[in-house]
Parts: sequence; structure tokens; C-alpha cells
Amino acid sequence: MSTIRPHHLPAHALLAKYANGAGYTDCYLTEIPGHVSHAAYVEAFYTTALFKLERLLLAWFVSRPSSDAEAKRLAAGEINSFAAWNVEERAANQLLMCDFQCRTRSWFMTDQIRNGDREVTRLYFGSAVVPRVNGAAGDAGLGIAFRGLLGFHKAYSTALLGSARSRLAK
Repeated sequence: MSTIRPHHLPAHALLAKYANGAGYTDCYLTEIPGHVSHAAYVEAFYTTALFKLERLLLAWFVSRPSSDAEAKRLAAGEINSFAAWNVEERAANQLLMCDFQCRTRSWFMTDQIRNGDREVTRLYFGSAVVPRVNGAAGDAGLGIAFRGLLGFHKAYSTALLGSARSRLAK
């Protein structure tokens, strides 16, 4: 499989706790031949040209600079903060990041499988958006801005995962 496709969120995913309620969650999947470590996946994701553009914007607009060296240290479990995110939870093959405003989550997971006589690594990427509670009414919602950007978010998530897969395939 060389395509990226929406996929159900695995029940054991660290992101699963955000799947119920008024928030938004998604999950994308792709496969790559051979064994890819979780650390290599996370490092590749955060060091693609596409994500470097996001890192540049974060440095300019919210004063959250980051480097490839920090991405590598995050992937190796040596640091718990990267650009605008902090580690919320880790597992052997998963990483759940929370943004500095605690509104969004980014999730990475790898899974090794056999496809006939060859090994394949499944790369999962997912997001969650936590609803903002309206203090006066007590209602929780995602807001009109998020709903307006949902199509872009889906396309961008797919592009990010595709960029990471391409980087790992080299």
C-alpha cells in the first residue's frame, strides 16, 4: 500500500481517549516496506520540508522555534517538548503530543506486520481537537473557524504523512 487513507482509530491508541464527546479526532494510515522504528518515523515527520515550513511559522508567530536536532531528541525520548507541543503520553510505539494551548493533539504510532513473506511497517498519524467550553452557556464546541478549516486540515494531515513516508523510503 503506497496510499494514505483514513482509518479507524485503534482501540489501544493513546489518542482514543479523545474520540468520544464533542471534540474531533481523525486517523490516517500508510504502509512502508521493511522495518521502520517509531523514533525514525517521528524524526522523519518533524524534519520534512513541509513540516519545516510549519516550524518556521511557529517560530515567527508564536515564538516557538525548533530544530532538526530537537526533533531527533524528541523521537528518541530525550526531551518532552518540541516547538509548540509537549509530550502528553508515550508508549513503545506511540507518541501523543499536546499543543501549548491544550486545544489540539498529534498522535504517531507504528505497527510491524507481515504481508506474505515480507515485513511492512504501518505508519499511523492522527489528530484531536478538544472543544472549547463556552463559559456563559456551558456548551462545548469546536467553533466556526475549525469547521471552516476542516478540509484543509484533512489535506494537510495527508500531505504530512505522505512527506514522512517519502522521507523514510529514501
